[in-house]
Amino acid sequence: MPVAKGSTIDPERTRATILEAATLVLYERGLDGIGVTELCARVGVSKETLYRHFGTKDGLVQAMLEARSERVSTWLAAAVAAAGDDPADQLTAVFDALQRWYDEPVFRGCAMMNAAAQHHVEAVRAITARHLGRYLELLTGIATRAGAADPHVLARQLLILVEGATVVAAHLGPSGTGEHGRRAALALLSASTPDRRPRP
Repeated sequence: MPVAKGSTIDPERTRATILEAATLVLYERGLDGIGVTELCARVGVSKETLYRHFGTKDGLVQAMLEARSERVSTWLAAAVAAAGDDPADQLTAVFDALQRWYDEPVFRGCAMMNAAAQHHVEAVRAITARHLGRYLELLTGIATRAGAADPHVLARQLLILVEGATVVAAHLGPSGTGEHGRRAALALLSASTPDRRPRP
């Protein structure tokens, strides 16, 4: 990553730039689908620079997953907040947002699930568990506002639909997957909150 004459090196900016570029490559190729030499060439940094900022490739992977989890969680929370006060609308917003993600040409499934499957190390599994915990927190909030008798159980069921839809979209194609997930989620929401009228 060359520095123009007369400019100074900003370590935080350099780290962020490496992280952003590496995230795209690692998501496209998979964690074990590219070696450090090729990764550095694609990102445009030397091995020394990468190791100085992340210690190892595993350090880069963990930083990438943490940043991606934060970004995805914030994105879905914003979609829910923009949907208004009705829990059914909020749940619809989750699956509509996911469908837009599924339709992106670069979609390769959930980076956290991919990482946990490819990289059997405790640090990655812990990051994945925290990521799912963020999903659960969001979905538990929706279930609570809907008046579910057991919001935690409903949230886990909704999470199964979210992750299941993502797997199906990644491996069988995205067409209609978010809509199918939405209909199943709304039916589950209605069944778990008898006082609410079913949504189409």
